[in-house]
Amino acid sequence: MTAVRLPADSRRLPWPLSRHRCGVALDIGSARTRAWVAGRGLVLDVPTVTFAGAGAVYPVQRGRIVDTEGAARMLGRLLAHRLPRFTRPLVVVTAPVLDGYAYRTQARTAVQVLRPRGVLTVPSARAVALAAGADLSRPLLVVDIGARLTEVVLLADGAVFDARRAALGTGDLDDAMGPAAIGEAVAGMATSMLRQDRTSLTVEALGRGPLLAGGGALRPEITCRLADVLHTPLSAVPAPHTAAVRGAATLLAAADSHPPVTGTDPPADRPRRPAPTRRTQRGRT
Repeated sequence: MTAVRLPADSRRLPWPLSRHRCGVALDIGSARTRAWVAGRGLVLDVPTVTFAGAGAVYPVQRGRIVDTEGAARMLGRLLAHRLPRFTRPLVVVTAPVLDGYAYRTQARTAVQVLRPRGVLTVPSARAVALAAGADLSRPLLVVDIGARLTEVVLLADGAVFDARRAALGTGDLDDAMGPAAIGEAVAGMATSMLRQDRTSLTVEALGRGPLLAGGGALRPEITCRLADVLHTPLSAVPAPHTAAVRGAATLLAAADSHPPVTGTDPPADRPRRPAPTRRTQRGRT
């Protein structure tokens, strides 16, 4: 029998079926870690916790990776066996906007346990917008209400233009602190953003209506309060608690048409101008 040598193009397997093009999207939050594997979908949605000795360790707190080794140990335990053997995946990690540089640096170190061929980071707000299929040619205000952190981010042309954060989330609500606290914190951040904006971008984004994401978007008592204090229509991303990881997965799907990954952040990961570093703590400015 004569062996037939196929042309190189015909031997290529479509991504993600090609083993060397395995990809992982990660959203490592303060409360939960979610992972999306190319070709398989959402494979992980678990508490962000690892174990060292006799106790539990929480490597991410209020949007910061405080234990890089613990985060790496957690990712190795939860994900390594879910990836095809002998692969080097492309990894896309979501990151909070403020304090993002430190987070990105630590996240890249933690995911080395997966032996990636490249690591990209994307601002969580931009990932949310991608998951929603939002029109990024117009200014967009993204309100991401997590378990321990709330971010209000203004996107212009798909890039971060301004951002605020509050160390407050759904996990802080109790009898002493109701949903009104989150509504007031978001309103304060939006008002501060509006006052400091010398352009019309914030006004246009508020008129368009903020895009809600995170577990807080599933809480009617929070969303109704937000609508009251912002006096503008709101829209929630479908399945808002997984929006960030799904947006990162959208970037993974586009990776096959891009040049080889070098591990460098895309330009959209950098604010167009320095975002104010002033932060809101439990709704106080």
